Amino acid sequence: MAASGLPSKQREPRAAVQDLAEGTSRRSKFDTMSQAILAPFSRKSDSSKLLSDLAPVIMTPRMMNAAATVSSRARASVGGSGMSGSRMDFATIGRAPLRFSLNTHRITSRDLQIVEATEELLEEEVPEPEGVASTVSLLKGFNATIPSAEKSRTRRRQTRNVDAPRLGLKKLGMNARGLLGEDDDHDGDSVASEEDMVVVGRPEKGVKQGKAKRKGRQSLSAGKTFGREELVRQTKEIRRDKENIHVRRALVHNDIAEITHKIEALDAIRVKLEQDLLRLQEDELELDDELEGVKERLELEESTGHPPKNAQHHSHAPLTSRRRKGPAFLPSEHDELPHGVAFMTLQGHTSPITALDFSEPYGTLVTASQEDSQPRVWDLLSGEELGRLRGHRGTVKCIQVEDHVCLTGGEDGNIRLWDLRRVDEEDDWEREMSLSDVAEEEGGVDEMGNKVATGQTNGNAVNGIRSSSVPESTSEKEGPCVRVLEGHSKAVTTLYFEDDCLVTGASDKTMRQWDLATGQCVMTMDILWAISHPPTAGPGSGLFPGAAAAIGNFAVPTPPYADGTWEMYQDFVGAVQFWGYALVSGSGDGAVRMWDMRTGQPHRTLLGHTGPVTCLQFDELHVVSGSLDKTVRIWDLRTGGMVETLKYDHAITALQFDTRKIVTAVGENGVNVYNRTSMQHSSLLTNGHTRPVERLRYMDKYLVSGGRDSIVKIWAL
Repeated sequence: MAASGLPSKQREPRAAVQDLAEGTSRRSKFDTMSQAILAPFSRKSDSSKLLSDLAPVIMTPRMMNAAATVSSRARASVGGSGMSGSRMDFATIGRAPLRFSLNTHRITSRDLQIVEATEELLEEEVPEPEGVASTVSLLKGFNATIPSAEKSRTRRRQTRNVDAPRLGLKKLGMNARGLLGEDDDHDGDSVASEEDMVVVGRPEKGVKQGKAKRKGRQSLSAGKTFGREELVRQTKEIRRDKENIHVRRALVHNDIAEITHKIEALDAIRVKLEQDLLRLQEDELELDDELEGVKERLELEESTGHPPKNAQHHSHAPLTSRRRKGPAFLPSEHDELPHGVAFMTLQGHTSPITALDFSEPYGTLVTASQEDSQPRVWDLLSGEELGRLRGHRGTVKCIQVEDHVCLTGGEDGNIRLWDLRRVDEEDDWEREMSLSDVAEEEGGVDEMGNKVATGQTNGNAVNGIRSSSVPESTSEKEGPCVRVLEGHSKAVTTLYFEDDCLVTGASDKTMRQWDLATGQCVMTMDILWAISHPPTAGPGSGLFPGAAAAIGNFAVPTPPYADGTWEMYQDFVGAVQFWGYALVSGSGDGAVRMWDMRTGQPHRTLLGHTGPVTCLQFDELHVVSGSLDKTVRIWDLRTGGMVETLKYDHAITALQFDTRKIVTAVGENGVNVYNRTSMQHSSLLTNGHTRPVERLRYMDKYLVSGGRDSIVKIWAL
């Protein structure tokens, strides 16, 4: 089939289309269809215009350029010879809705455009973009890494080989390593054989080889010559080899980058697995604490036999030890609370919180503030205020709650024992408390409420104990205050009790041990005497710089809180805690002292803090103390050495720890939690305080905090 009317560039695409149309029968169909299509155009004078209008839709760009020529020739053919089947051209086929195969795919002008540009696309050199190996094409990467890529280098080396006498290089290498060849002389002869001699030039005739005349050293390749074509070929091969090296280098970089990504992914997996391992370790520690708590409850059950009856017999004796570390009994809904979020807010105080403590999660909470002498009692289950503890004159500085028993110490130097079950009887005993207050000023009152002279108050002020209770016949009218312990001359700043034993510390620089069963002061421990008689060193060795001058009238400024506020710190005894006969105290001289409660003497002083110690706690292995020097220090009880120091930006005012975490008030709006397993810090801020936190107390996953914003927050840890 001839196509002389088409340009030369159109012939090959036409041949491609014709190859797709298999058999002469199909070509005849194309001819018949083309006649049917072009027959109307032969009767119109504007056929070229119609073709040009249809060209953008059904024709390729190259066909559009030749549309006028093709259409005019087709029109002449139709008018002259009736356009036989042999006169079908490529443009006509391109405009027809043809089907070239048995399938239902319709050939469009886009397909024809690709077909006619096939050769140009194949001849077009695809540019290699610069960059990492990810931009290297698959073909070049394949060509650069297959074994045949080294053939050109091998060929060049063989081409450059020169003919030379046998050098014996193998034997030279073996001799250099101290190895013996098969033909070596074993008698120590080290003279090389004739074939191993390096011959530089031929000996002259008539002269023995051993005495040949020496000639100048010539290059082995001096006689090797290459033609221009060979040198040009080697140049191209070398450039191609360099390009292959570039490609392989890019591929290696790509592999390195991929390995780096895999390493990062593996590191992330490793971190996650390490976190899982730490979580398992924390779970194990939690189980240990739970087991210890269960054992303590079992021992208590076995020792008392009937805890409820025993509790009624001793109204002031707590049922559980303050050292109980087992998980608390939380409601099932507690686990549904979001962790690290304050889910309850208690408002009512009008000044910064100075002390707080609670009996158990969702139990009874007692809080005190700076300008309020009446601690408030809250129901943590409902968040409602149950009542107030009236009796102190001045700020209440310390509180401890165990079950229904509460002990408070205030600026008036008194310690009061409260029965929290009687808080709702406030209206009945408020009149008696007012009469008692008047009696303190004018002498006293008798059992009927009449005023009497001092010393005639029925013996209720004996051994430093003043009972506010009335005879048993009217005990149903008693208020929540069960007993008042007097003895300190200044503010009581800290206290700690277990069972019937109570230890208090005051700004008069003394500590007192009390027997709650009898209400007597058993022992007084003088810290000033301990400072002047240290266990191991000379006087004053435990003082931080400047503390000696302040001990007489102790008062030091606190470092500024996060909000810039500060105050004068006057609590010389910052914290006390005991277990059995072992007592630990932290005082204004920066020392942590360990006392023997049987003798009242300190037997070890832990030195390290450079500011007053404000809080501490200890267990079987460690003492953790916080100070105004902005540090929390962990001490080893067995060696007396410092295990770890945690540094913060502000003063430490409260802390508590267990085997898994250390929770601290560090002068910021949030509560700081230090994970002892992963050694990471986190802060509780969500829905929290708007000013720095002052006091805190937690049990298991239940935490209560009080801040300088006069608000109490309850958190889910």
